[in-house]
Amino acid sequence: MTKSPRIAFVRARWHADVVDRAHDGFLAEAASLMPGAQIEAWDVPGAFEMPFLAKKLALTGKYDAVVAAALVVDGGIYRHDFVAQAVVSGLMQAGLETGVPVFSVSLTPHNYQETELMTGFYREHFVKKGAEAAHAVAQMLAVEGRLACLDQADAA
Repeated sequence: MTKSPRIAFVRARWHADVVDRAHDGFLAEAASLMPGAQIEAWDVPGAFEMPFLAKKLALTGKYDAVVAAALVVDGGIYRHDFVAQAVVSGLMQAGLETGVPVFSVSLTPHNYQETELMTGFYREHFVKKGAEAAHAVAQMLAVEGRLACLDQADAA
């Protein structure tokens, strides 16, 4: 990719103190992997709203990739598995329908309790997951660049 990529980073606000750490990890890793990348944060109330915004952002044509981060926990009212599956499926669908790569940093821990120890663990873990997402974005943008070169070669 010749130009600096523009990336949207969607953050669910439930458990923002944990989720924002994925954004931190992404920014830190992206700085070395994709120097000059423009990364814009977008906030949504919860994980369930992420696919909607991801698709809307992808459809603008202004972003080369969209990353969405959330912590989906079992609140005791319904199974978090349902929400997590809907979110991941929706994010995948957004990418497939728009042609813009969409990535998930959505974790669904079983038996999560808001203790200092567990929250601390996930805060650190989300930094790693954000960094991993930066690697995935960089790799897919490189693939997109190779595909564009193929298209140009076919056109010549």
